[in-house]
Amino acid sequence: MRVQTAQTRRTAALTPTGSTAVRDLSRRISHEDFQIVASRQKAWCGDRSRVALLRMRWVVFLRAVNVGGTNRCQPALIAKQLARFDIVNIGAVGTFVVGENVSESALRVAFAQKLPFKCEIMICPARDISKLASKDPFAHQPSGPDITRFVSVLAKRLHAPPPLPLNLPSDDDWLLKIIAIQDRFVLGLYRREMKAISYLGQIEKRLGVAVTTRNWNTIEKVARIL
Repeated sequence: MRVQTAQTRRTAALTPTGSTAVRDLSRRISHEDFQIVASRQKAWCGDRSRVALLRMRWVVFLRAVNVGGTNRCQPALIAKQLARFDIVNIGAVGTFVVGENVSESALRVAFAQKLPFKCEIMICPARDISKLASKDPFAHQPSGPDITRFVSVLAKRLHAPPPLPLNLPSDDDWLLKIIAIQDRFVLGLYRREMKAISYLGQIEKRLGVAVTTRNWNTIEKVARIL
């Protein structure tokens, strides 16, 4: 018969046995596993955020670019010269979709170096264009062969947008109408008349910010590429 000493009895009393010990061990393991999983999940989410930032795509709009004469520019040639940025040129007035991972500042410098003249370079995140084109902002506006839908891209956001709609020259007999301003995008319509061109030129003066204007069809084409 085994005789337990006082020391042995004290040790046994302090040591968990049977199912109690198993439950305690299980709790410790479960807690440790939870901490490991939580730590890995946090790191994974951080990695996904960094990847999302690295995969940022851009749309570049050049202001006051002409095919001939003053401020003459060849967008197709610029796209070819900056091919390392995976650029798609759209049209002849300086609209580019950039697919390569690149910072906005580096992209701005690269374009400025290829331009033979100084001009405003508007760079927008591609997601902003996709968001703009995802809904039809002109759904309830006048349409027809004599009306053009346009988007003017702002160099920066407005601190105090004007009351809208803004009709020029008047509400009753408008040639140009601004229907909405979303972030850096001014949405509007103008009639296909020579006088309407002069009112397009007034958008900058009225808003106090440099703008460059594109046909809505161009924006839709950009969105399809994205």
